[in-house]
Parts: sequence; C-alpha cells; structure tokens
Amino acid sequence: MTITLTNPERLPKVDLHRQVSIATGSRLVFMAGQVAWDADGALVGEGDLAAQVEQCYLNIGAALAELGGSFDDIAKVTIYVVDWTIDKMPLVQDGRARACAKLGVDTLAPGTLIGVAALFVPEHLVEVEAIAVLD
Repeated sequence: MTITLTNPERLPKVDLHRQVSIATGSRLVFMAGQVAWDADGALVGEGDLAAQVEQCYLNIGAALAELGGSFDDIAKVTIYVVDWTIDKMPLVQDGRARACAKLGVDTLAPGTLIGVAALFVPEHLVEVEAIAVLD
C-alpha cells in the first residue's frame, strides 16, 4: 500500500478523516477537480448537494481504477462547496458515505473543505479534487 493514514499523538482526533497521510509510492497523481457529471457529461443531482458529492467521489474512483489505483491510494482531498454553511455538512457526509458504500471503500484521507462563491458551471454545487500516490 502506498498510503499510510495516521493521527499523531499531539494532534486532535477528527472523526471524518486522519490528520496525516504518509506516501511511499513512486507516481504522484494530481487529479483535476471532479464535478457531478456522468460519463456522458450530463449533470447528476441538479440542486442536490449530497447527490453531487456522491458523483464527484464516484468520478474520482473511476479515474483511479483506470490508473490501477483505488481510494486507498489517496493522500489528500479538497472539497469546494458553493455558498458553504455548516448546515450543509450532513449532505456532504451523506454523499461521501453513499459513494464509499458503492465503491466498497473508506475515505479517511486528510481533507480540506473550502466554501466558495461559485464554480465554473452555475449548476455545480461542489467540486472535489484528489492527490493520490501509486506504485
């Protein structure tokens, strides 16, 4: 495995993810932000943040699978949410959990969530980018 996830003793424990990712692989994969488009370029989940989060993660999973990787190879994710407020967190978590269930994975890599005013396409509510390390 190319990624080891850990919580250092001197940092707070966070339920959503591990605080540190240690990469030992040889190929770095910097993935463009994934949005809620299916393989045909159609929007998935118009107006539904959880459905869009789910599709973003499914797209990341598909890209990694094509490269011979999986979510176990993710070192870090960044999530950009339009008009972020804390009450949207359960929707983000729900979408992520649904994608994890479909992919059979656990996405505990370190992550950052950033609230933004807008994304490139007005109908997109979220964008998720990932960095992975493959052997």
